[in-house]
Amino acid sequence: MQLSLRLSAIAGLVTRGNRLVDVGCDHGYLPVSLYLDGKIPGAIAMDVRKGPLSRAQEHISQYGLDAYIETRLSDGLEALKPGEGDTLVIAGMGGPLMERILTDGAEVRESFREMILQPQSDIPHFRRFVRKIGWQITEEEMVLEDGKFYPMMKVIHGEKMHISEDTPYTLDEWFGGMLLERKHPVLREYLERELRIRNEILDRLKNAPNAEKRAGEIEEEKQAVIAALEEYEGI
Repeated sequence: MQLSLRLSAIAGLVTRGNRLVDVGCDHGYLPVSLYLDGKIPGAIAMDVRKGPLSRAQEHISQYGLDAYIETRLSDGLEALKPGEGDTLVIAGMGGPLMERILTDGAEVRESFREMILQPQSDIPHFRRFVRKIGWQITEEEMVLEDGKFYPMMKVIHGEKMHISEDTPYTLDEWFGGMLLERKHPVLREYLERELRIRNEILDRLKNAPNAEKRAGEIEEEKQAVIAALEEYEGI
C-alpha cells in the first residue's frame, strides 16, 4: 500500500512489534499499511467522527483485517483502557487539541511505551508541553508534502521538566533540536520560508498604524529563525 509522505514518515517512527493505537485515524491507512508490512501485530483505530471511522472500517474489511484492527468511536483516549497499546499515534491535529487529548487521557497515556506525535500548529508550545508532562523526544522527522511542512516526533518516558510559562522558547523548541543537529534538508527549506514570511510581514507593518507591538513580536521570531539558520550552517 502506498502511503503519503507524511504517513510514511510517521510509520517509520513506529517500533516494530508494538501494538498500535491511532487516534484520529481518518481512513485507517496507517494501521492497515503497518499490519500488511508485518510491522505491527494489531491495532486500534479511533476517531471522534462516525464518517471517517466508517470509512476506516470499510478499508480494514477490504483487506480482510477485521480480526487484527479494531475501530472505536472515541473522543481522544476516552474509549481506551490502560495497557491496550504500546505505540500511540496522534497526527494531523492542532497542538492545543493534542495537548487536551493527552491531558484528559493522562492515565491511559502513561501506559504507552512510546508516542508518535505530529502537531499541525503551536509546535514550540507542544514540544515544551511534552517535556513538562514527563516525556522526552528521541527522534524527529520533517517532510514537505503538497506545499506544507510536517514536523513529527517520537517520544518515550522521561523526567518531568519544570519550565516557567514566561521562559522564552529555545531553538530546540522552535525548530526541533534533532532536526537542527542532523541538518535536515527539509528543515533548511522551512527556515528559509519562515525568514521570507517574517520579512514580508515586517515590510507590510512598516506603515501600518499601531503596529509596533506586532512588529516587535515578528522581529523576535525573525531573529529566532536567523539564529537557527546560523546554527544549521555552523556559524
